[in-house]
Amino acid sequence: MSKEKHQSLTPATQWLKEHKIPFEERSYEYEEHGGTALAASACGIDHHHVIKTLIMEDENAKPLVILMHGDCEVSTKNLARQIDAKHVSPCKPEQAQRNSGYFVGGTSPFGTKKHMPVYVESSILELDKIFINGGRRGYQVGIDPKVLTDVLGAKPVNCANPD
Repeated sequence: MSKEKHQSLTPATQWLKEHKIPFEERSYEYEEHGGTALAASACGIDHHHVIKTLIMEDENAKPLVILMHGDCEVSTKNLARQIDAKHVSPCKPEQAQRNSGYFVGGTSPFGTKKHMPVYVESSILELDKIFINGGRRGYQVGIDPKVLTDVLGAKPVNCANPD
């Protein structure tokens, strides 16, 4: 049986396949509020290389995606300043789900329901490989971070606050 048959099919992995992007899979036992620290330890990955996908909105309730190191927080003030917004805040879980099409804890920037601008913490692009949610809870995909800017069209920003 080919490796292809073992891969989990989610809107995110479908998107990666459509764009011919190779990815490595890691699954783990999802726990509510376990976050990227759980994903990192369960999969044996450096926490800084596990990237969280956050759905936020600006003052006009326009949704956006921010990709951040798992061991850092987003400075919404710095993010707003860099994207010419008055302010940015996290969406409520129900709204994030409507915007992305994914359950919170299983949000991927690939294959989202709504087209949203994507921003990526610039230091993520300096890593050799990152692990990011593959479209369901307890599922990470390892990819080259250049995919984020070159294929997904993410715009680099500097808004990390160490956790």
